[in-house]
Amino acid sequence: MAIYYLCFLRVFLPIAAVLVSTFVVMLCTEAFGEPPGPFSNEFSRTGYSISQPLSTTIWQTGVGEGFRSGTQSIGLGTGVTFGVLMFGGEQRHDLALSTVSYGYMLGDVKGVGHWYRGNWELRLELMGGAQFQEETSWVVALAPHLRYNFATGTRWVPYVDAGAGIALTGIREPDLGGTFEFNLQAATGFNWFISDKMAISIEGRYLHISCAGLHNPNNGVNTVGIIFGTTWFF
Repeated sequence: MAIYYLCFLRVFLPIAAVLVSTFVVMLCTEAFGEPPGPFSNEFSRTGYSISQPLSTTIWQTGVGEGFRSGTQSIGLGTGVTFGVLMFGGEQRHDLALSTVSYGYMLGDVKGVGHWYRGNWELRLELMGGAQFQEETSWVVALAPHLRYNFATGTRWVPYVDAGAGIALTGIREPDLGGTFEFNLQAATGFNWFISDKMAISIEGRYLHISCAGLHNPNNGVNTVGIIFGTTWFF
């Protein structure tokens, strides 16, 4: 039972910290607003309106209307994925995971005038964590991702995401046979912008780990679960 309590502390305490910190930021923003600066959209003390330069905003027109080309992001996430028996896997592998990512918007809004309008984003993500079922072990993965962010015109920005890269793990038989592996990922979720440049996210993710036949066994590890995160855009 001790290992389950340890995994609970390692996974859900960071989630709670992320949610509490972002909730505090949200409350402060709602209570006090963003302080007007020399390029604020608010009226200046002289009574004249000063437009915000495009170079200081991440949005092409307004919040949720799509990102400007070249917008960047730094994200942190944590969550749990649970093992599923599919594609030949013989055991369930439950994983506690944490992620750090960097993103770059590849262009301006695509599909203007259509329901699918949005932005393509190239991301690089480093993932690390531990298996806590069937037995304890470790896993580290690095993968480029391609994400599509839908422009909804609101602070809720849904996305779909896919990535593929390399992995190192101590998970072994009956499903894996070596340290060096590959990983495939697919996810869907949303960013909720609590300010113009900061969002909290929730996503469902599928993760597959196998070695493409480099060593045996190669049944593969397959998991599905939920990742909570916070992202800063600039």
